[in-house]
Amino acid sequence: MTSQGVRLCSLLLREHFGEVVEKVGTHLLRGGAQNLRTIIHETGISLDLVKKSLCVLVQHGACVFSSGRKGPGSPTEYRTSCDWILRILRYPRYIYTAKTLYGDTGELIIEELLQRGHLTMSSTVKTVADRLTQNMEEGCCMDYNEVSSAFAKLVETHFLQRCPSMVGPGTTASATPATPATTGTPAAPVSIAVPTAESFPDCYKVPHITLVGRGKRQLCGEDGEDQRNTKKAKTDSQTHGDEGICWQVNFERFHLHFRDQAIISAVANKLDQTSSEIVRTMLRMSEVTTSPTAAYTKPLSANEIFRSLPTSYNIPRPILDQYLTLLVDDPMEFVGKSGESGGGMYVVNLHRALANLARATLESVVQERFGSRSARIFRLLLRKRHLEQKQVEDFAMIPAKEAKDMLYTLLSENLVQLQEIPKTPDFAPSRTFYLYTVNQLPTARMLLQNCYKTVGNLIERRLFESKESKRLLEKSQRIEAILASLQASGAEPEQLTEVEEMITATEKQQLEALRLHINKLDSAENQVDESIFLIESYVTSTASTS
Repeated sequence: MTSQGVRLCSLLLREHFGEVVEKVGTHLLRGGAQNLRTIIHETGISLDLVKKSLCVLVQHGACVFSSGRKGPGSPTEYRTSCDWILRILRYPRYIYTAKTLYGDTGELIIEELLQRGHLTMSSTVKTVADRLTQNMEEGCCMDYNEVSSAFAKLVETHFLQRCPSMVGPGTTASATPATPATTGTPAAPVSIAVPTAESFPDCYKVPHITLVGRGKRQLCGEDGEDQRNTKKAKTDSQTHGDEGICWQVNFERFHLHFRDQAIISAVANKLDQTSSEIVRTMLRMSEVTTSPTAAYTKPLSANEIFRSLPTSYNIPRPILDQYLTLLVDDPMEFVGKSGESGGGMYVVNLHRALANLARATLESVVQERFGSRSARIFRLLLRKRHLEQKQVEDFAMIPAKEAKDMLYTLLSENLVQLQEIPKTPDFAPSRTFYLYTVNQLPTARMLLQNCYKTVGNLIERRLFESKESKRLLEKSQRIEAILASLQASGAEPEQLTEVEEMITATEKQQLEALRLHINKLDSAENQVDESIFLIESYVTSTASTS
């Protein structure tokens, strides 16, 4: 656990959950698994606030609790991980992916579950239906069955999963969410594991809910707010057949989708659209049957691939064979051949693809920071493994003085390593070979830490910009709320114009400039996160193979 990773997690926790949760979460990151008494003593936070902070972290999957390390009867210990907290950085990408695959309904389902941590299916369906109805034209309502159907599709494709059941001494397994008791007392020791279809048979089983009706519009005004809360209290007391069965977002499934999309995009850029569609078909056919840590997809015959291709691609069988041969012979080795039966058995080399994507990311970083000639040297060392300075000059066709400066610059940034191979035991410089090389894995880890630092800086800058313009933003929000209220009550255009003029032209320009700046920072965060995801996936794949 590195300092840059902890710093980024701290910023994410503070931005989304507040300073108290940030202090508790950061303390667990630095101190490891600890019981409730230790957390209270070392953080100096009151018992009630620590309990609430732990509940928030567990609710959002950023913390787990288990039996104490001293044996039965010892206090329950809580622990967290950078990987769990860093998912928060990817929330916009999860939501956008759900919108792309399942439309507005899927987007709101994922958004609601990310905001709440985990919810029952009936509660999610009602909330999403109400939100969709609110944005529809007058007289139109969203049916609960449509939202339930979208929810079931997300579960069917494993983007949603049931929360794991809790099993402790003297208790039986139940489908209740994995959260500590609201009192925060370390009661029965509980062991929490990430739910999988193998360890939790009902992980992807959708319950039958007795929920009939349509979404309801929210009423405006204070009286409307009280009335809506009263109605919500009444409807929440009703049973729908899924009490105690909570659902959460399956982040691993989203990450597999991101990985597949990165591979497909790389094939499209390297070859053409038809080749990428063939790889997309292979990945789609084996997405549920292939293990997340597998190095290869399930072997598929050419006949199966041919039958599963989209009908819009009228590719004759001989042309498909040529494309498959082209993919197998490509130096990137995204596709491999594992047999001859059924017209040939083909697999997608997942780990090889991730290594090549990480390599392309490293080359891009070197080119952007140090120029095209340094990138040429970097690529040369990646390909040739070990070269002397004279060999680098000759192969890269760069003058000796420039090549020497570039190599030393890359060496000072730890992007290139120098290996000494002595001819004699005395390590005399005149009798020693000095070979330059690139170790891809350590270099990728170093770049990952730089990415964490970059995102942390972007978040701090965004928070600083928002804090500096806090008064202007609050004024703009108040005026927007007044306008919305007047429009809902049918106010005259003169009244609306009068309210709009409460904010001056100069303030409007400042707001527009601020929003443009904030959008650029948000966009930069998402772009750096794409690099973080590729490098993390590569590092994880090398760890699983070793």
